[in-house]
Amino acid sequence: MLLPESASSYSAQIDQLFWTILWITGFFFFLVQGALLVFVLKYHHKKNRKAQYIHGNTLVEVVWTVIPALILLGLTFASQKLWVEIRYPKAAPATPVQVQILAEQFAWNIRYPGPDGQFGTADDISTINQLHLPLGQPVMVNINSKDVIHSFFVPEFRVKQDAVPGLATHIWLEPTKQGHYEIRCAELCGLGHYRMKGFVTTEPPADFQKWLTETKTNE
Repeated sequence: MLLPESASSYSAQIDQLFWTILWITGFFFFLVQGALLVFVLKYHHKKNRKAQYIHGNTLVEVVWTVIPALILLGLTFASQKLWVEIRYPKAAPATPVQVQILAEQFAWNIRYPGPDGQFGTADDISTINQLHLPLGQPVMVNINSKDVIHSFFVPEFRVKQDAVPGLATHIWLEPTKQGHYEIRCAELCGLGHYRMKGFVTTEPPADFQKWLTETKTNE
């Protein structure tokens, strides 16, 4: 399998964009390499052949400039809707679950609001490196950093978001498969970068609520 398991509602759309771009770039890569091989064989050095100055072909230059520009423009429009949907909170669906993630060297501090639905109150639920998410429910993830730049990366969700000190960023996701996945830091953040790992557990909503209750009780 070339790509990690797909475990979020929009991962299939991201994969489709990935394969589209790969096929387009792959086609032109082999086209260019094939042309290069032909020119090497056809115009290799021969005795008594004199070099000639060729001004060029304006039409050909226009064509090979316009075609890539149109392809890039098409990919931009194709990806814009998905980009806005993932990156802008106002475009996200209703989010019954809110999570705060504060990255620091070298851990993920994770916080859920308690029954009052507000962060920063006595009933907040906190964990370190343990993120639980309910299946089939959109989750708004609020990301920040305590010290240096980190990057919240879960390949199975097709999510990668920098955590920047002093800058709150937001992404949303909706888990579609039950399982256990790894949170990786995709930004070199210090000598302990290699051990900055967290874990995501996706589970049915009832199990998620049970875990929240048990975690709060054990604090």
